[in-house]
This record gives sequence, structure tokens and C-alpha cells, in this order.
Amino acid sequence: MADCIFCKIAKKEIPSDIVYEDKKTMTFLDINPMSLGHILVVPKKHYETFDELDQENLKELSLTLQKVAKAVKKIADGYTLLQNNIVEQGVPHVHFHIVPRKRSDSLHFHLPSQKFSQQETNKIKDRIKTLLK
Repeated sequence: MADCIFCKIAKKEIPSDIVYEDKKTMTFLDINPMSLGHILVVPKKHYETFDELDQENLKELSLTLQKVAKAVKKIADGYTLLQNNIVEQGVPHVHFHIVPRKRSDSLHFHLPSQKFSQQETNKIKDRIKTLLK
């Protein structure tokens, strides 16, 4: 996609702080980090959402995520892995955030739970199961 900032970074048309790169994926520091060492992991090929990834790029992206997460784990107490699709997706190019964490940091990723009736949960469960056939 011509105007996608992550595509431009992958093509090195705009500068970024590249952490790791291979044929299919690229990782670079987030310009608005939640913590020191906050990394974005992207496929070089443009896909807007996770479910659009083909099998080859899904595999390579997963391997890169794991490789970078292992490195981050060595320099932090842990990490948070984040990914949004459409809702709250700031850049319409599939990407993951690897956010290094310290036990003492002030980051909180608590998502409030909601209550639903058994009828509602059964209905949505059945709809999803039907779509998976």
C-alpha cells in the first residue's frame, strides 16, 4: 500500500531504528514507546489485519515474534505482547507490540470483564462454531 507508514519503513523509504530484519519480517523501535525497548514486529508485505496473513507470512511472523521476545526477556523482567485488528489499530498494517516490562513499572493492561447471559454466550459460541466449519 503506497501510503502505509509500515510499508515505507519496510522498504526503507523512511528511517527507523531497526532491531531485526529478515526476508519476510522487520522489527523496529516504536516512536511512541510505552517502555524502553518497545518494539514493533511487522510483515514486510502489507496485510491490514491478522486474519489476512497467508500461511508463509504467518509462520515467519510467529518465528520473528518469538525470537525477539526471547531477546527482550533477557533484558527485562518480562514482556507484554499486544496486537489490535481494526478497532484501536493505529496503523492499518498488521503489527505486534513487544513491550518490555519491569515488575515495578506503572503500565497496566487490565481490560474490564463483562457479564453475559448463558443464552447470549451460547448464541455467539454457536455462531462462531458454524463459521469455523
